Amino acid sequence: MDYRNLLYERDERYVTITLNRPERRNCLSSEMLGELEDALRTTGGDGDVAGAVLAANGPVFSSGHDLAEMADMGEPELHELFTLCSSAMTAMAEIPQVVVAKVHALATAAGAQLAASADLIVASTEAGFATPGGKGGLFCHTPMVAVARPLGRKRAVELALTGDVIDAATALDWGLVNRVVPPEQLDEATMDLLGRATRGSRYAKGIGKQTLYAQMDMGLGEAYKFATDVMASNAARGDGAEWPKAFIEKRPPTWTHTH
Repeated sequence: MDYRNLLYERDERYVTITLNRPERRNCLSSEMLGELEDALRTTGGDGDVAGAVLAANGPVFSSGHDLAEMADMGEPELHELFTLCSSAMTAMAEIPQVVVAKVHALATAAGAQLAASADLIVASTEAGFATPGGKGGLFCHTPMVAVARPLGRKRAVELALTGDVIDAATALDWGLVNRVVPPEQLDEATMDLLGRATRGSRYAKGIGKQTLYAQMDMGLGEAYKFATDVMASNAARGDGAEWPKAFIEKRPPTWTHTH
């Protein structure tokens, strides 16, 4: 697939979506956000794809919104921009495939939001994360929707208010990323985690991911009721029924990747 701001590569199991505006520090213009959402939704509609890697070229993972573009916008246009951004970010949670962000360098503001919106993050020791609006004139309201959720309240508030960069080791300690590795191991570590996160039934994985995110926003009783309904439905047929049958029959399961 051809995009102006992204590279889109697909092999037998995985898709790699790479931000490719290194000369602009991979800032998230309206055009890039539109392409990004299209690439993610396209991936989501391909039942043969098990997972996706979100990567970037150049010295910065992403510097966030395109400030030059924003400077020429009024409130209606800005509202449209942030709505588009939110839709692109939530696409990662809404598609059934596992999305792993491979963060090799600095991710700031909406760039940090982009990384945090992925299901999993593998970061280089040279990576950093910041929501710098807290030390300027425009608080990172929408970036913090994604960035704050993996963090405890106090750490989220510190990151938001100070605008300081935290290094990859701190991001790991705070729960923002899943793995931190030396730069030369980043590709291997990303594919290792993606491989382990995508084994088994693609259908079961997709339903599981969507159910997990939905129940995490519910109260305990509501979450159990919702998860019970989904689990009973999926255990009764398709790959869900195949799992215990294969175990009892002492054979490898045969996945159809369907309900």
